[in-house]
Amino acid sequence: MIKSFIGSMTARIFIILALGTIVSATLVMAFASYERRDLESHMRMVHSAERIEQIILMLNAVPKASRAALTHVAEKNGIKIDLSNSTTLEGKFPDSEFSGVLRRTLGEDRPVTVIERSNQDCLPIKSELVQINPSSHHCQTIFTTLSDGSPIRLDIRHHDRNSMPFQGNFIRTLLLFLLAIVLISLLVAHMATKPLRRLAQAAHDLGRNIEHPPLPVNSGSTEVKQASIAFNSMQSNIRNHIQERTYMLAAIAHDLQTPLTRLRLRLEKVADEDLRARLVADLSATLDMVKEGLDFARSTNTEEPFELVDIDSLIEAICNDATDAGAEVTFSGKLGKPILACPHILRRCINNLLDNAIKYGGSAHVTVHQEGNKAIVTIVDGGPGIPEAQLEAVFQPFKRIEGSRSRNSGGTGLGLTIARIIAEKHHGSIKLSNMATLELGLIAKLELPIS
Repeated sequence: MIKSFIGSMTARIFIILALGTIVSATLVMAFASYERRDLESHMRMVHSAERIEQIILMLNAVPKASRAALTHVAEKNGIKIDLSNSTTLEGKFPDSEFSGVLRRTLGEDRPVTVIERSNQDCLPIKSELVQINPSSHHCQTIFTTLSDGSPIRLDIRHHDRNSMPFQGNFIRTLLLFLLAIVLISLLVAHMATKPLRRLAQAAHDLGRNIEHPPLPVNSGSTEVKQASIAFNSMQSNIRNHIQERTYMLAAIAHDLQTPLTRLRLRLEKVADEDLRARLVADLSATLDMVKEGLDFARSTNTEEPFELVDIDSLIEAICNDATDAGAEVTFSGKLGKPILACPHILRRCINNLLDNAIKYGGSAHVTVHQEGNKAIVTIVDGGPGIPEAQLEAVFQPFKRIEGSRSRNSGGTGLGLTIARIIAEKHHGSIKLSNMATLELGLIAKLELPIS
């Protein structure tokens, strides 16, 4: 079942939709995550610059003697302030993004130098109540001046609060997102392939019954409507061709009956008894061929409805009729449940198999039993078998096997062909096989589904 689904059009559309949506969504999520982190980083820099601006404004607003007290207050928030002149560093330091943000916040005329460094001597933030990985911390040292030109050094502790992508709600959100993609893809694939499945089912039903109702042509897309119209037209043409052939064969059989009857009456006047017997036999064979040809045409175009059939009673009646006709036929086994079939054409199928066994084997033994969800009807004759290479060839129309099974046996070669056509119309099959050796007999096995 899985293998058939993978090879179906539904699976292909589903895979294309699901993979395409997942790849697109992954790229969008990656881009959004990058933009979010970039925005968070910028907001942290703006927040830090505003904190530094507030500290500098407070230091500018108090006398120099009181500035030291404010530095102790700032240390509680993780900012270390040094107002001594010894903190000035010589040299050049490259500008960072934070340097530009801080310079715009404090004013372009104020000198600003920002140095990134390790966090060994950074002050902890008092509000941090949980233990955080130290690798997520970093320190920045800012050198600038107050309004009166006094140098100031600020050491600020930062915590990078970049959210981990595979934790917490993200996993649940991702699973729900993937589940939604799978369900939507399956729904779209099912809807897209529904017309194909309906067309395939219609073709299957057409093989079972040429008179099956046509497809509706008022629903679906334009392409689906066009395909339905074309299929209905094909069904109508096939039905007309088969009906014309059946009518032609029926007309031939009907028209031949009158001259053949007159011919039989005239043959009765032939004085030579031996010649008369041979001519009557030839005439009877001609009538049989006409009848089998008509049966063959009818078997491919039956309109008989399916119904529940007691196959045990049907086979028993067929065997009793053969026994009453003088044939050596035995019957055993029991299915014990009905099957869905057309009773009249199914009788013809079993009759053909039984007649073939009696004609070529002289006797027949019929059994019926159940294997799984199938009814198995087996007919074993008492004559010679058929070479393995020709077991399938005998189902071809008008095919006669050269050898002991066909020599002087008569017939048209349509009996097994008609039987297989009827079996296939019932979603069944017919298989031939030999007994242990070719001389022990032929086994005809009819398999029919159980309703």
